[in-house]
Amino acid sequence: MAGIVSYVKESFEELKNHVTWTPWAEAQRLTVVVAVFSILFSLAIWGVDSAFAEVIKGYFNILK
Repeated sequence: MAGIVSYVKESFEELKNHVTWTPWAEAQRLTVVVAVFSILFSLAIWGVDSAFAEVIKGYFNILK
């Protein structure tokens, strides 16, 4: 158990003193960029999925 406590203390010490954090303004800008691309990518996947669904629906209607 002492090993786990030591590990957690050392981890916090590392984060506090040796990690270079991204400035807040840049983090916000990058978050917006990721959100926008995620939305665009999900819309593209939705569009392709809808198109394939229509193609498959048409194919099975032909088989009837």
